[in-house]
Amino acid sequence: MDDVDRELVALLQQDATQAYAVLGKAVGLSAGAAHERVRKLRERGVIRRTTVDVDPAALGRGVLAFVMVESSAWMGDSAAAFLAVPEIQEAHVIAGSASVLVKVRTATTEGLQDVLRRLYAIEGVSGTQAIISLETFFERPVSPRE
Repeated sequence: MDDVDRELVALLQQDATQAYAVLGKAVGLSAGAAHERVRKLRERGVIRRTTVDVDPAALGRGVLAFVMVESSAWMGDSAAAFLAVPEIQEAHVIAGSASVLVKVRTATTEGLQDVLRRLYAIEGVSGTQAIISLETFFERPVSPRE
């Protein structure tokens, strides 16, 4: 990736609905050249998807928890089981006392408790430790400029 690609990615992270003419002007390219660059970034997997950033609380998912999942076996092959729990936004295999770290959003703490019950149903899960976030200062994407 060159500096133009990095700038295009940064601009798209701010607002993915920008027209190619606007993107091109911002980086000194024609609309067609900007479109071609973005297409190539998608093909190479730099841009994985285009999405909308929605306020979880506005959708009734105001409870945010990070859950460390302990296991009695290797969990690296369990992605599908975690993916089957719709309240889980992210799942990461980690090093340390736990095996997997998941990010969960629910409407209530009772909903979180239900997610924890379902986590225990995943083969190999032997324990969980949930940390509930009281406030999010910020969340930010990876900067392509650094």
